[in-house]
Amino acid sequence: MAHRKTTNTTSYIALIAALLLTVVTTAYPNRAVGSDTIETTGDVLQILIPTAGIAATRYLDDDEGSIQFLKSFATTFVITQGLKRAVDKKRPNGSDQSFPSGHTSAAFQGASFIQMRYGWKYGIPSYLGAAFVGYSRVESDHHYVIDVIAGAGLGIASNYFFTTKYKGFTIKPTANRGVYGISLAKSF
Repeated sequence: MAHRKTTNTTSYIALIAALLLTVVTTAYPNRAVGSDTIETTGDVLQILIPTAGIAATRYLDDDEGSIQFLKSFATTFVITQGLKRAVDKKRPNGSDQSFPSGHTSAAFQGASFIQMRYGWKYGIPSYLGAAFVGYSRVESDHHYVIDVIAGAGLGIASNYFFTTKYKGFTIKPTANRGVYGISLAKSF
C-alpha cells in the first residue's frame, strides 16, 4: 500500500510538472533555442520545484507539511525581496536587484522542503533541478555566482526552521519464520 501511494505521489507530481511546463512554455512562445532555452527551462523549474513540494503535501493530505511549506516559502520570499531592495546590486546585464537570486532561492526552497520532508529519493532530483536554475541565472547574465549561492542558501536555510520529516503511515507486507502479515508503522 505504501509503495502504491509513493508511485501515485510521483505520478501526481509528474502530472503537475507537465501542466506547469505547458503553461510556462505557452507564456514564453517567442523564446529561441539555445541560451534562451536554458533561461526558459530555469524559469519553469523555479516555479515547478516549489509547486511540486506543495502539491505533494496536498496529495498526501499532509496538512502539517502544507503549513511548514508555506512558512518556509514566505520566509524565503520576504527575506529575498528585502535583500534585493536593501542591497540593490547591479546585475551583469545592467538591471537592478541582482542580490540574491529570487529564482534560485525559490527553487532551493522547494528542493530543500521536498528533501527534508519526504527524503533524499525525491530530494536529489529536486536539488539537481534547483542547481540548474542557478546555472541558468548566471548563464543568461541575470546574476553573478555569489547571487545564486546566496539565493540557494536562503532557500535551504528557511527549511531548517520550519520543516520536519514526514510522519505518515507506512504499510508493508512482512514474512518472518513462517509468519506472514502486514506491518503498519508510523514515525514519531
